[in-house]
Amino acid sequence: MATVEAVPNFSEGRNEELIKEISDAAGAVEGVKILDVQSDKDHNRMVLTLAGEVEPVMKGVMEASRVAVAKIDLRHHRGEHKRMGAVDVAPFIPVSGIKKKELKSRVEKFAKEFAETFNIPTYLYYESAKQDNRVKLPDLREGEFEGFPKKIKLPEWKPDFGPDVVHETAGCTAIGIRPFLIAFNVNLRTNNVEIAKEIAKAVRGSSGGFESVQGMGFMLEDRGLAQVSMNILDYKKNPIYRVVETIKFEAARYGIEIDGCEIVGAAPMEAFLQCAEFYLRMTDKLDEHMIEKKIWG
Repeated sequence: MATVEAVPNFSEGRNEELIKEISDAAGAVEGVKILDVQSDKDHNRMVLTLAGEVEPVMKGVMEASRVAVAKIDLRHHRGEHKRMGAVDVAPFIPVSGIKKKELKSRVEKFAKEFAETFNIPTYLYYESAKQDNRVKLPDLREGEFEGFPKKIKLPEWKPDFGPDVVHETAGCTAIGIRPFLIAFNVNLRTNNVEIAKEIAKAVRGSSGGFESVQGMGFMLEDRGLAQVSMNILDYKKNPIYRVVETIKFEAARYGIEIDGCEIVGAAPMEAFLQCAEFYLRMTDKLDEHMIEKKIWG
């Protein structure tokens, strides 16, 4: 059985009824398992994680997107997280039983279908990208919804599929395959967002930090905390504990501490075991001691 995970991000984190409607639309598809639904009011963003065989999962993403495109109007959307579309990004991750090349081909067909169904400019990104400037999502999303009407007219930003005009309410969408990504946030005991922005510079790869980390500083108004919000693109190269310890070190310069950490969506067990082994100072691998592994292999 070919199993994939999909993690579509929608630009809605405040309307609980709409968040549920989007999630329910995906979950109503036979063969789809909803693994996680998370939303954030400050980011005004929803992350849906679903898994199953390829065709049901793709149908689930399509049905969830149908609701989002119909009911999210980016002309009235405000939030801390950058976005270019109502369905901002829809990544697919191979889990088992399918080769990356095969999934890449199927995802490209899905992106074309998505663009034609909703009349939305659609870009192939990350490992599906056909141009170097579309590999990294921050580069693709630069300018956001408000700046895309001008950006899309440039030859280098012609969509892979769909019209050359930004959808009036739903913007543009990025679709592609990628490895497991960990969306990870660290909240700081300060209401000074500039500190979070400086720490984000220290950990993200584009400004000299960790190669596989993207990060930005935000203000969580409802909690009165500044946040370093990150995507860890390769947890094997840049494990969570190493990123956290660096943030703790940088925060100490300003006399502040970490208030808490958050994982958005799902993540591989190996990423958690890495952290446990580090903080427990293990001399061997923890999974060698897991009773579940000994019983079930």
